[in-house]
Amino acid sequence: MTDTSRPSVHTRHSASRSHQRRGLWAQRRRRALLIAFIAALVLGSYVLGLELAHRDVAATSQMIQQLRAESQKLNKQVAEQAASYAALQAKFASAQTAMNEMKPADNTYDLKPNQSILVADGRLTLGLIGSPGNDSINININGKRQSAAPGDVISVAPDASTACQIAIQSFDMFHAMVTASCTPAKAR
Repeated sequence: MTDTSRPSVHTRHSASRSHQRRGLWAQRRRRALLIAFIAALVLGSYVLGLELAHRDVAATSQMIQQLRAESQKLNKQVAEQAASYAALQAKFASAQTAMNEMKPADNTYDLKPNQSILVADGRLTLGLIGSPGNDSINININGKRQSAAPGDVISVAPDASTACQIAIQSFDMFHAMVTASCTPAKAR
């Protein structure tokens, strides 16, 4: 009679193999799950990296478009300022030409109130006495006071061999413009 209470060697051996197979199978399953997890992690990281790169490219693209628009706007402003600068240069050249045309002729002097100057190679001393009035000025010519209006010509002879003329060109309350010239006196 056989004792059934104890498993046979063959049964024990087969149970041990079954247990080994299950352990081997569990170990393979764990490895497969670990490999699948790592693959999913790598794939997820790759997809996330692509998404971030796509966002960076999109943001860079948008920034480039904004910079192009700003560049066009600044180029337009530069062109407008260059045109404005050219116009101002033309106006300045025209004003310079006008000023050169208004430039006092030789022997023209600008007298300030209570100022004396030597003119005509030192032959005449001219001075404006006080501020000019509404219709005339008081001028000192070689120590002699004279009243004159614009357009008046005053003739003086500083010595016997010289004749001088002082012409009042214009004046305002701050200065008077006069011309003074001397020539040799004519024999009488």
